[in-house]
Amino acid sequence: GLGASLAHKFGSCEQIELFLTSRNEQKLHELKQNINKLFPASKVHIFPFDLAEVKNIPILVEKINSITDHLDVIINNAGLLIKGSIEELDAGEISDMLAVNYLAPSMLIRHCLDLLYKAVKPHIVNISSMGGFQGSVKFPGLAHYSASKAAIATLTECLATEFKGRISVNCLAIGSVQTEMLEEAFPGYQAPLTPDEMADFVADFTINAHKYLNGKIIPVALSNP
Repeated sequence: GLGASLAHKFGSCEQIELFLTSRNEQKLHELKQNINKLFPASKVHIFPFDLAEVKNIPILVEKINSITDHLDVIINNAGLLIKGSIEELDAGEISDMLAVNYLAPSMLIRHCLDLLYKAVKPHIVNISSMGGFQGSVKFPGLAHYSASKAAIATLTECLATEFKGRISVNCLAIGSVQTEMLEEAFPGYQAPLTPDEMADFVADFTINAHKYLNGKIIPVALSNP
């Protein structure tokens, strides 16, 4: 998906040191191997980790802190979508989506503050969804997913004010990209963008947007869904 494409994009630059997390340990190892094969000079560290286990995030950050003394960028890209109506989803499923889509990013930011403060111009990029963008078209079965993505968007605005002058925080509300998550939400739908195409935009935004923007929620979509 988008995360793997972003990892390849940043991994192509030997000046960038990557810290990658995923709950799928096998795919994470394969991703590192692929990046190292394509770009032998790349510096990639991997951390198999389930962001739904929010209470363990301090342990993850301790591991990162043992390797580097600062972080220039955090991209909160991980997402969980469980499709179902209000009547169908139970509290556990809703809690899991809130944990991955909102609580985990907020706690990761909190525990990485010391590392971010040591960077020259740190930038946090939260990946939301058009489903969580106010005024966008909404779809049945995605209420709790969309609400969790709206939460990370509002958090972006709040943190931009809280960290003003120290850390830039922006949010991209992404529309349809041909990923496994999109296929789960809209079976058979063909998105207008591939993960690699969206990764080009997100990578450039991550590196450059904080020079001009802070606290912005930006819709990035060619179509609905």
